[in-house]
Amino acid sequence: MTPSQAAPAAVKILIAGGFAVGKTTMVGAVSEVAPLRTEEYMTKASIGVDDLAGAGDKETTTVALDFGRITINDELVVYLFGTPGQERFWFMWNDLVNGALGGVVIADTRRLHTSFASIDFFESRRIPFVVAINCFHGHNTRTADEIRQALDLDPHVPLLIGDVRRREYAKEALLALVDHLASLPAPVG
Repeated sequence: MTPSQAAPAAVKILIAGGFAVGKTTMVGAVSEVAPLRTEEYMTKASIGVDDLAGAGDKETTTVALDFGRITINDELVVYLFGTPGQERFWFMWNDLVNGALGGVVIADTRRLHTSFASIDFFESRRIPFVVAINCFHGHNTRTADEIRQALDLDPHVPLLIGDVRRREYAKEALLALVDHLASLPAPVG
């Protein structure tokens, strides 16, 4: 196999966050291929289990993962793995994170508390991440400083504010992660 025929290097990025914050939407907005989705209709069994406050008229939920792809060039491909947001599916995160270079935590200012578990997940595993605030329909009532304080984010963690339905914002969040990764000290050993 000649160097030009070699398989491209692969980079894995996790897209995480609470229930109904826009993870599936972000993967779909930026993937160059139709994303693989494991969406299922919500049933009456979720009443009292899933907190739908602030989630609008959500009818489906991710039960395993979302998967998308971005080809950077012939030598590099980025794979996006969106996590399920409901607590009963969090066990999937432990498998999905294997091999991930970093993550994007999506948060909704109307329900910031749903982001705490995702932030804790990355921090406890020392996996670099950025926080992308998803402003549904332009709705954001908090400043970046207020959000950073509410989430108790370390000052070095990048924070972006936008709408993940917009491809440009989704790309901006991924590029912020790349910049963040590049700014970190090289691992020792």
